[in-house]
Amino acid sequence: MKDIELCEKDTPGSDVSIDTYHVPVLGQELIAGLAVRPGGRYLDATLGGGGHTSLILAAAPDVTVVAIDRDEQAIRFCQARFANLPVEFWHGNFAEYQSSEAEFDGIIADLGVSSAQFDTPERGFSFRHPAQLDMRMNQQQSLTAEEIINHWEEVKLADIIYKYGEERLSRRIARRIVQGRPFQTTTELAGAIASSFPPKQRNGRIHPATRTFQALRIAVNSELASLETFLHQAPRWLKPGGRIGIITFHSLEDRPVKHQLRGTPNLQVLTKKPIGPQSEEVARNPRSRSAKLRLAERLT
Repeated sequence: MKDIELCEKDTPGSDVSIDTYHVPVLGQELIAGLAVRPGGRYLDATLGGGGHTSLILAAAPDVTVVAIDRDEQAIRFCQARFANLPVEFWHGNFAEYQSSEAEFDGIIADLGVSSAQFDTPERGFSFRHPAQLDMRMNQQQSLTAEEIINHWEEVKLADIIYKYGEERLSRRIARRIVQGRPFQTTTELAGAIASSFPPKQRNGRIHPATRTFQALRIAVNSELASLETFLHQAPRWLKPGGRIGIITFHSLEDRPVKHQLRGTPNLQVLTKKPIGPQSEEVARNPRSRSAKLRLAERLT
């Protein structure tokens, strides 16, 4: 369950439970589109809590899954969850994964931040609770949100807030951040960002800091560059007739997915328009509301 256009005011405040680590978004639609084959081999490029991997394993007999995640917490959780099941784990960025040609019957990726990451205050993805400015999906990397906020130049700050957050007040926000340095916690930063907005815009459904936090997270984790690399590599890993399904949550993710699937010669796009969640799923899981699923099949 991933969403970075999330309104912080309409989400639960409690920490994520181990029993609800990952509710798979568009699960039925993804499995139907993937057309899981008995004995098939599948790649889950964004494991999270294993929600989609679980659905793949249940969809047909004798299925095996290779599961990737850059978050060690997700890997450890799923190693316990799928103990004694045919799941192979690989810890790292999906852009760095290496596969032999035509190895998989299907590939999936559910982009963005996982609910477990978002709902764990100390990870620093959310401003609902005071926490260190971290935002690392892979906690072994050195770059954090704190480094960006407290040490990057104002122009560079404004550029990433505009580019990755599509925030029209990016320059004003960057100026306010530089003036208020150093920042120690997520809530301090969110308050400074909110103060950059006119008073009438500070109490809407979407918190004023949402887009800037999105931009910081994308920059910390090099999300769009990693996605571009993955989109170029993944089609080669599919067997003829194999399918790829990618779930996105905002236009910065969806645009490159749409163009790359359409522009890859050995892929046939199966979704002229992206598949969105049904109203029942949105009611059950509000974070699914902006999800879009695109599917393609490797030609024989």
